[in-house]
Amino acid sequence: MIHVAVAVIKNPRQEVLVALRRPGSHQGGLWEFPGGKVEEGETVFTALQREIQEELDLSISAAFPFIKISHDYGDKRVLLDVWQVTEFGGTAIGREGQQIQWLPPVDMQEQDFPAANRRIIDLLKLPLEMAITPALKELPALSEYLEKVAAADVKLIQLRQKQLPTAALLKWANHAETLGERLGLKIVLNAPVDLIPMMPGSMGLHLSATELGKLKAPLAKPSFLLGCSCHSRDELRRAEALSVDYALLSPVAKIAKYPAAAALGWSGFAELAADANVPVYALGGLRREDLDIAQSMGAVGIAGISMYP
Repeated sequence: MIHVAVAVIKNPRQEVLVALRRPGSHQGGLWEFPGGKVEEGETVFTALQREIQEELDLSISAAFPFIKISHDYGDKRVLLDVWQVTEFGGTAIGREGQQIQWLPPVDMQEQDFPAANRRIIDLLKLPLEMAITPALKELPALSEYLEKVAAADVKLIQLRQKQLPTAALLKWANHAETLGERLGLKIVLNAPVDLIPMMPGSMGLHLSATELGKLKAPLAKPSFLLGCSCHSRDELRRAEALSVDYALLSPVAKIAKYPAAAALGWSGFAELAADANVPVYALGGLRREDLDIAQSMGAVGIAGISMYP
């Protein structure tokens, strides 16, 4: 298997740098995320720095693991070690004559990329913010909440209503899914794994750390988004092993739910995020203005209850 270091490099407009593979090369004529083979004795980060300097004339000074992807093309097997670059210098140019462009994730078409890159595209299309519903007393309050969050331009919603019995939670989930489709929202339901057969077809599933601990093997999840809550390195590694699409890592700051000693702080968050091969959202005591610092610490985005709508 060929070990490849891959860079996700974003500009201030959240566009991602991609390069066109040369005709005649493996997967030639397709766009790809830049990078190259990890040589013997190199760390992934060192390989990333070398390849990006050689190919694009950019100097990477900081990056965090994003996801690992294994893929078998039939004639070649690859392990993509994908890192999210948070600090770099220089102006990108195709030093090897390759065409490059800055492309918004929403404009990426999977058929234009090698098959091994397509999971990266799916993850890059994750919204930068996740709103988690507060405890609500009645269904009309949920409608009002979703309308307000959509108006605030938040596109990913975790429906978390621990006070509801199963039948009521499923009723609320179906209502949220219908309204969410009209408002352009992606809904994930905070629920036990047992509810998967009863969930609305396109709704995602969010697992608590307790529910995550019950899983013995990755779920077969071809059609829905799967996330989880994590509070430690061990839980993040379990999330990675179970192939979740994202994890919420908390608490970053002191909040009433946890003792002050449990707060990670940004340095603790960055340390755990740097060791996690799964996209991580920062959660706990944050404001919407914290998005930039969260991303600089290795987060894909931020999540919260009280800061929305």
